[in-house]
Amino acid sequence: MQNQQLPGASTALTMGIIGVIAPFVCCGPFALIFGIIGLNSAKSAQKLYDENPNLYTGIENAKTGKTLSYICIGISIVLLLFTILYFGAIIAFFTTDGFGLGLE
Repeated sequence: MQNQQLPGASTALTMGIIGVIAPFVCCGPFALIFGIIGLNSAKSAQKLYDENPNLYTGIENAKTGKTLSYICIGISIVLLLFTILYFGAIIAFFTTDGFGLGLE
């Protein structure tokens, strides 16, 4: 009997890869969405595999996707904090007198 590919494992891997690359290319903190989708897909694939491990192959893709999704979420949170601090510093700079030198 032929084992079938684990449903959701390739989705988890794809979302993990996109989630790791996206913060550096275009999306920044919005790549968090890819990480969450990848994590959910990996969890559902892992649950399905645990119910009947002899029926499916490809659990390695789900585990790799889960790891990449965690990395993606970490990178996204760091970039989100950096973005908040960056724009907070810009707002603070323009609402005060620049560098606070008091030159008038």
